This record gives sequence, C-alpha cells and structure tokens, in this order.
Amino acid sequence: MHFEDTPQRASPLSVAADEKTRDAILLVREALRDRRAMLAFQPVVQARMPKRAAFYEGLIRIMDPSGRIIPAADFIGAVETRELGRKIDCLALEMGLDTLAAEPGIRLSINMSARSIGYPEWLAALERGLRHDPSIAERLILEITESSAMEMPELVIDFMADMQERGICFALDDFGAGYTAFRYLKDFYFDIIKIDGAFIRGIGTNPDNQVLTQALVSIARHFDMFTVAESVETQEDARLLVEMGVDCLQGYFFGAPSVSEPWKTSQLKSRGAG
Repeated sequence: MHFEDTPQRASPLSVAADEKTRDAILLVREALRDRRAMLAFQPVVQARMPKRAAFYEGLIRIMDPSGRIIPAADFIGAVETRELGRKIDCLALEMGLDTLAAEPGIRLSINMSARSIGYPEWLAALERGLRHDPSIAERLILEITESSAMEMPELVIDFMADMQERGICFALDDFGAGYTAFRYLKDFYFDIIKIDGAFIRGIGTNPDNQVLTQALVSIARHFDMFTVAESVETQEDARLLVEMGVDCLQGYFFGAPSVSEPWKTSQLKSRGAG
C-alpha cells in the first residue's frame, strides 16, 4: 500500500498561539528597550496581625506604547525560556534593589527564574545593588517557582548557600504545584514556602484542600520553613489558614498588587518576616 508524503498543515489554533507568542515577544522586547516597566507591590501580611506586612512582593509589569499596564501572566510564558526572560529578571531585580535602597524600613521579594543564576547581567545587577548597600541583602527575598528550581536543583542549591551567607532569603513559590521531589526539599532549605493558590482559593469549603494544605504546612514546619498562603480572597479562608498555623497570608483580601507604594498609602507597615 502506497502512502504519499503530505505536508502537515498547522491548525488554526496553533497558528493563533504562535502569533500570540510572537506578539508577546515583540511587546516585551520594545518595552525593555524603552524601559517601559515598573513593579506592582502586594503585601504579605502576618497571619495573626494582618494589619502588619511581613514583606511586599514586587511583581514586574510592562507597559504598551499607550501606557496600558500589562501583567506578567500575559507575557511571561512566551519569554521564560528565552534571553528576554533573563532581561526581565534583570530589570525586576534592579527596580527591586532601588526600592530597597530608597525604603530602608521594608522587606521585598522579587521573582526570578533559576535560569538567571548563570546569567552574567543578572549576577552583575545583584552585586551592584549589594555593593551599594550591603544591608539590602537582609531585606531582599528571592522567589523561585517549584518548576524552575527543579529544572536545575544542584545549581539552585549552590547559589542559595552562597547568597544565604550574605543574608539573602529565598522563597519557594507555588509550593505543592506538583514539581518538587521531596528528597530535594531538605537540601534546598528555602527560608519561606509559599503554598500554591490552587490549594488556598475557597479552602474554607473544600475539605480536600484543607487536608492537603495542612500537610504542606506540616512539611514546612518540619524543615523550619516560614509559610505563606497565596491567593487568600475571603475572611473565611483567612480565618481557617490562621487556625492551621500558616505564618503569613497574601491575596486580594488583604490587597491587590499596586504600582503605588502601599507602605506609604495604607496602614500596612513592614515589620520583618522573622
């Protein structure tokens, strides 16, 4: 039986996805070229004293030519594995370090990819910031997602050991999302564990997520790691998480990410995470 080789036609869906990726890459490239970017800050509050911020998370935002703010979720997937992703990490770190230098009373977390650990420009930006003011290290928290950390665990472990000696804290973002091999957890020794929002949203009425979250809290406590619940959106969820022993809460119930500086415009005052 004879089969002819026929060219594979891309589906309309894949073509649309490719176009969306290209558009996102172009948007990011032009925004970085023109430095059309800023940080949006979201408070991470102390569970038992929710009017006090333990620290703030600085989330990168870029702007299109009209000035419209584009959240990271709209572009990070397209650039995460490219050099543009490293350049975004560089810019976020630089802006975060500038913020810490200008505001000695706050702690700030900045997201990064494990891929940026070996990127010379990112390392140079970190060294410049710490050289300018060595005390910044003790107020800087670097957040790495589970998926990113597990791609190159040995590199992350070595980097964390070096930076923790200088006072920098590390947070494991999206904990429980399904990537971490628990045999690595004790070797990583993150200072902070951020429990993935998929377990937290609506936890007050979800017995399964209550059990899973309690297990994650117990694991973090065993390894002497500070816990943060992400995506807290209701009073009921917040109350239950406090009862579970979660250390800090983050989510729209306590404050949406804002490009204004919340430590100046709200009651939340940073007191350090421990």
